[in-house]
Amino acid sequence: MSRQRIIIDTDPGVDDAIAILLALASPELEVLGITAVAGNVPLNATLANACKIVALSGRSVPVFAGAPGPLMGKQVYGRYAHVGAFSDDLMPATERQPQAESAVTFIVRQARQAVESGELLTLCAIGPMTNLALALVQDPLVSQGISRIVTMSCAFTALGHRVPWAEFNVYADPHAADVVFNSGIPLTVMPLDMTFQALVTRDHIQDFEQRGGAAGRAVAALLRRFDRSDIKRYGREGGPVHDATTIAWLLAPQLFSGVQSRIGVATSGPTAGYTWADFHCKQQEPPNADVMQTIDESGFLDLLSQRLAVYGGSET
Repeated sequence: MSRQRIIIDTDPGVDDAIAILLALASPELEVLGITAVAGNVPLNATLANACKIVALSGRSVPVFAGAPGPLMGKQVYGRYAHVGAFSDDLMPATERQPQAESAVTFIVRQARQAVESGELLTLCAIGPMTNLALALVQDPLVSQGISRIVTMSCAFTALGHRVPWAEFNVYADPHAADVVFNSGIPLTVMPLDMTFQALVTRDHIQDFEQRGGAAGRAVAALLRRFDRSDIKRYGREGGPVHDATTIAWLLAPQLFSGVQSRIGVATSGPTAGYTWADFHCKQQEPPNADVMQTIDESGFLDLLSQRLAVYGGSET
């Protein structure tokens, strides 16, 4: 079976942890590396979390340290930044360490090799896009070595979740998002508009815990500790796991539907990080993204449950 070669650029984070574990449980994907960036928590914590997640999976995937802050301006962090790295009671300690090579150098190297071999990469961007933007600026060949960027970012009709006008990954580094959106690389975007449609409930969390071995128990503990339920906003029980939708799209794109659009981002002013989509071709510019608008909630959650069960020795 030919496996899709991917790099996961991430700022773990609960959602990121679930996305990474989903990818590492899926034989369809060859995860070349995990590149960490500051975002949900500072870089030292995202690195520690990434190493713990990979160790928990039992897979041998290298982790690389990336940018400690945005291209411009001050670093902003996620809602639970004060917590820092996952505590050992949530995710077991590990002696695994990041590689000496930087995340940006790794992305550049892999993209150049992809151009030479003709086996292009898919980049899953589930954190601020600083590492990817730096790689794109550093070497023009990077854009030729990446066949697609699948990103959990943007908010159009749903507005924001860290601030009222912006999705966090874009808000944390809007200049980097602007570089990526204008790179010419095809984009698949998982916006808040869509991710809010698939909610993990207490029953799902119990299922992960019972079937997913140590990884499932860690996921359940994270979801309980960092509860993201908001009945007032979602209208029902449960909370989203935004970043995991990127990996699910790679595995089962039929679970999603969307439209092509031109997207862009405000990089300055009081609403920096605001993203727009020209769904009705007002600007008469060619689309640069496939924007996902709906998700099959039950299909997505079943996929997540089945793949996490791999860590418990079962796929049924």
